[in-house]
Amino acid sequence: MLLLEKIFAVISIGNLILAAVLIFMERRNIAATWAWLMVLLFLPGVGFILYLVFGQRLTKKKLYRLNKGEFSHFRAAVDKQKHELEQGDFSVNDPAMERHRDMIYMNVVSDGAYYTQDNTLQVFYEGHGFFDGMFKQIEGAREHIHLLYYIIRNDELGKKLIDLLVKKAEQGVEVRLLYDAVGSAGIPSRFFRPLVEAGGEVVSFFPSSIPFLNFRVNFRNHRKLTIVDGKVGFIGGFNIGDEYLGKDKKLGYWRDTHLQLEGKAVYMLQARFFLDWNLSAPKRIHESFAYFPEMNDLEGKIGVQIVSSGPNSEKQQIKHAYLKMIYKARKKIYMQTPYFIPDDSMLTALKMAAMSGVDVRVMVPGRPDHLMVFWATHSYLGELLKSGVRCFLYEKGFMHAKTLVVDTQLSSVGTANVDIRSFKLNFETNAFLYDTKMAQELEELFITDLADCREITTDEYLNRPMRSRMQESLTRLLSPIL
Repeated sequence: MLLLEKIFAVISIGNLILAAVLIFMERRNIAATWAWLMVLLFLPGVGFILYLVFGQRLTKKKLYRLNKGEFSHFRAAVDKQKHELEQGDFSVNDPAMERHRDMIYMNVVSDGAYYTQDNTLQVFYEGHGFFDGMFKQIEGAREHIHLLYYIIRNDELGKKLIDLLVKKAEQGVEVRLLYDAVGSAGIPSRFFRPLVEAGGEVVSFFPSSIPFLNFRVNFRNHRKLTIVDGKVGFIGGFNIGDEYLGKDKKLGYWRDTHLQLEGKAVYMLQARFFLDWNLSAPKRIHESFAYFPEMNDLEGKIGVQIVSSGPNSEKQQIKHAYLKMIYKARKKIYMQTPYFIPDDSMLTALKMAAMSGVDVRVMVPGRPDHLMVFWATHSYLGELLKSGVRCFLYEKGFMHAKTLVVDTQLSSVGTANVDIRSFKLNFETNAFLYDTKMAQELEELFITDLADCREITTDEYLNRPMRSRMQESLTRLLSPIL
């Protein structure tokens, strides 16, 4: 009994010390601080272990170290564009985008997101079309193929991709594959062996040096990118796995949104891949113009900014770009996200827009893949309903699209969910699109999806069962760390 008392005393002292560190030393967001204090209070000992694994903050040292001269031409181009925007010397293709020059400037300043407007885009909204399109581009690769995915499954689709990459590597094409160590946890090394033996390179992002314990598990590379020959790029919500073809019996049909880009916006996807690869791989990719081929006589007219954010930066660039779009709205805001756990700034922006007469509609899945996140999402939807936001549950299958469309002018497609994890903890990348036709296409997709949705009414929400209320309340308390 005496030994147990001593152990309990040590755990209690450890909890107090850790609580003091949380409050006085780390200067976290207040909501996240209270969430962790609750975990420590109600789960002594266990809470300490959870904090060591999930609560660690990424050191603010500069992760993405550039060698002298690397990307110097990009930095010079960004500086020049920033100066042109400041002096009013910058022109846009689409006259409707003139009122959004301030947003272009903000993304240039906050993230170095160079604005290109010579792009053509294709939208994919279901798995078969997307993977057919991506595999076709990979099949035609002549120089290099770069892939970065959060999840790669050891299943039929995953094997099909590896077989194709092996074939291209054997043809002499450079193949590099970067996957997240947490998102793709459990995938055996032998799965990638044929590609490595064929000359391809495979690297995991933030792997654990200790078996079964990863102290950087909270920092996930959630990006989904493919770049082929530096000329064609893909970005969006699809990972690599059979469920993205609708083969998961629980989730059923998979509704997602992904883009194929051609034009100089691909340069920015390529640069993003370089930075993540060189952070993870023992063998750096040395910058070469071969990876950034000249693109002459481009016929595209779509304006694009590739914006990235992650836990290595306090700027939350993607969240700020979302907020900028929402505050610029005058008529309508259409948002799709599989996980909706907004912070106060995002919640306030959406409520203010609705109370200002803007038609605000938020679409989330009607069936869960993560129960706690699903419950927390519903607690926030209830708050939106009070302000006049219309909320919809997608019921045809699982809705995984991450899109935002404002006033049939601005739109965004990418990897970031509208949750605290995507904005602060994950490494994410979104394409912000400045084109009325592209916004119209995404808006029409949203309207089409409404036919497969059920709208939540205020009366329905207020009369939900007590069990649902308790689930929502409890998970909302933990939402800053979900």
